[in-house]
Amino acid sequence: MKATLGRRGVVTIPKACRDQLGLRTGTVLDCEARDGVLVARKVQPEDVFRKWRGRGRLPTGPGVDEYLDQARG
Repeated sequence: MKATLGRRGVVTIPKACRDQLGLRTGTVLDCEARDGVLVARKVQPEDVFRKWRGRGRLPTGPGVDEYLDQARG
């Protein structure tokens, strides 16, 4: 597929490519020139919970059902 560079340096990515890659309005692309080729990569949003996964401990004591039974009387 081909795209044309506009006067202001804007490139319209063909719809088929946008759909295939899941590009939507506001998607951030990281662009670089590598060996004379333009390379654009979709920036994946950082998962704010990733660094905390697996670090917590499950609480000990009564389970959810037992806690609700106690709380409800």
